[in-house]
Amino acid sequence: MIRNNLVINNTTIITVNTKSKTDNRMKGISLFMAIILGGSLLSCNNTPGESNKESSKKTEIISKVNPKIENGIMTPEVLHSFGRVGSIEVSPDKSGVLYQVTYVSIPQNKTNPELFIMKSDGSEKKKLTITNTSESNPQWINGGKKIAFLGNETGTSQIWSMNPDGGGMTQISDIEGGVDGFRFSPDGKKVLFIKSVKSLETASDRYPDLQNASGRVVDDLMYKHWDHWVESVPHPFVADVSGHKLTNIKDIMEGELYESPLAPFGGIEQLAWSPDGKTIAYTSKKKSGREYAESTNSDIYFYDLESGEVRNITEGMMGYDINPKFSPDGTMLAWQSMERDGYEADKNRLFVMNLSSGEKSYLTENFDDNCDTYIWGEDNNTIYMVSSVKGTSQIYSVSLASKVIKPLTEGKHNYLSISLGENGLIASRQSMSQPTEVYNVNINTGEATDISQENKHILDQLQMGEVEERWIETTDGKQMLTWVVYPPNFDPAKKYPALLYCQGGPQSSLDQFWSYRWNLQMMAANGYIVVAPNRRGVPGFGSEWLEQISGDYGGQNMRDYFSAIDAVAAEPYVDENRLGATGASYGGFSVYWLAGHHDGRFKAFFSHAGIFNLEAQYLETEEMFFANWDMGGPYWDKSNVVAQNTFANSPHLFVEKWDTPIMISHGELDYRILASQGMMAFNAAQMRDISSRMLIFPDENHWIAKPQNGILFQREFFRWFDQYLK
Repeated sequence: MIRNNLVINNTTIITVNTKSKTDNRMKGISLFMAIILGGSLLSCNNTPGESNKESSKKTEIISKVNPKIENGIMTPEVLHSFGRVGSIEVSPDKSGVLYQVTYVSIPQNKTNPELFIMKSDGSEKKKLTITNTSESNPQWINGGKKIAFLGNETGTSQIWSMNPDGGGMTQISDIEGGVDGFRFSPDGKKVLFIKSVKSLETASDRYPDLQNASGRVVDDLMYKHWDHWVESVPHPFVADVSGHKLTNIKDIMEGELYESPLAPFGGIEQLAWSPDGKTIAYTSKKKSGREYAESTNSDIYFYDLESGEVRNITEGMMGYDINPKFSPDGTMLAWQSMERDGYEADKNRLFVMNLSSGEKSYLTENFDDNCDTYIWGEDNNTIYMVSSVKGTSQIYSVSLASKVIKPLTEGKHNYLSISLGENGLIASRQSMSQPTEVYNVNINTGEATDISQENKHILDQLQMGEVEERWIETTDGKQMLTWVVYPPNFDPAKKYPALLYCQGGPQSSLDQFWSYRWNLQMMAANGYIVVAPNRRGVPGFGSEWLEQISGDYGGQNMRDYFSAIDAVAAEPYVDENRLGATGASYGGFSVYWLAGHHDGRFKAFFSHAGIFNLEAQYLETEEMFFANWDMGGPYWDKSNVVAQNTFANSPHLFVEKWDTPIMISHGELDYRILASQGMMAFNAAQMRDISSRMLIFPDENHWIAKPQNGILFQREFFRWFDQYLK
């Protein structure tokens, strides 16, 4: 038995192999170490007392990368060369588009968001910022005469403004701790912004003589959340804009230690100005501790700026109510709503309220899929929404008068965001074969034109594999959409290894997504046929398909996986003796479960951030509403048939059946699924003398965000599978 411990970038890889095999990918380690050392040297360039601004001038600006790709094959380095298109804002007159692009520096091990402007047809494109500080979340203000954005030039994220040509950059806010999001009032005289406020008494607060004490005293649940210890909550603040500074700053939830927006993923989209600037709508779940942990009941509140009066307008609606938007004429409010308390994957419904009468209207009652995002049309009678349906994400129009929902677009792609444009819609769009770009969409025809073309210079050099839409019969006689991604230059006369991709969530869409970690085209570029089934539990195929997975973790959805891989493995161009399975989160759980039930189908597994022990997970996770709904309840309730079935299917109970090499990856800052889950799985494989490897990231959470860690992950991913499947 050969043991190798490798430490790279503060990350430990532990390997134990029961067989020795030459590994060509190890040749890249020395180069990677050189990259890391280069990044370390750059980070140590500061002299004592030197400011961030001064040092940033000496550091190479992180900007657009122009790689030369000779063989047309995507590598981890090529993947990190793409510019990542983010927030999009259309000018008030609809003629201009602001957007954000984030660039990656592997040597510096960091990212850099920059701001761009162009006409709505894609012409006159211009880069507005060229710095090594972060500029993000651009917005038009003063009727389009100015641009506001978040910048961290001073060390914290603050509100800045500039002219549409990039000149006249001026800091507006100076908020202690920084600003997390903002939106100016319609008349530009006030600004609504998000700031964290302290919610927990620390040890040093209670005992002033213990200023260096690091211990946390915990009296209730929700002491941690996803990737952080809960010591503060986000609050909405409103302030007057006086010249280039903020005055009369007020916390509109002062004295309430509740979240608005909802942590950790909610942003400024959960707050809204009324067109007359007299009312602020905000989203909040006014609960704490165990009550917060067990509930999804958030509400929409109105705050009257003149009187300070607060009114709950969704009282009695028991699930998530989020993302309010006033109609252009201010007479109505739309929002997204879930029906059932405790069910975070419930159908995301589109609701509208007549503010005069208080009457609520359920617009998507006859639409059996989610409203993922939406905007108002200018006529006050039309709403445009995005929904994931049958493995893609498309734009729909919704009539308030008739409740008729019409698809506006089709095709093998995902729309992510939409805004009203000059002659249609301005939208962001991606697919498995293209990262996010900005599109101009014709409302009448659905025709879309790529107007940003941020990554055309890279895509033109790459050979993408075919993405096939394949419908496979499941064990209960239903049809399941499965995406099959073929290697570039696919030759049906050859035999290829195949990877089963297991989706996370479990109720997350498996549509035409582009990922900088789980990139199916890059897997295909490395010579693998990728099989990605929309198994039971994913949205886009109706409520029955979505909800079947709850309380049935080891059941039909696992049989769906077998149906998919068996169908594709039966093809003459697939080597059924070279099959692997991989996934993250619930996909990682799936890999652990498959390892104990696959009956020899697979020759290698790779699990990231997966649940190994369901009983431990029930008590380790923080959002108890998820555990209670999807697992059925606590494991100690022996009378609960659903819960007992869930825990009886925990992967750790089937370790005696493990007989296949497995690699495990986890972040130590993952408080959703603790790193102990991955460690338990690795230790079990070790004690079973199964060839195994573990990749631990001390500085990552549920996701892997740092560039060098991302490349390390991908190199190790392919090093592992290549060892056993090639």
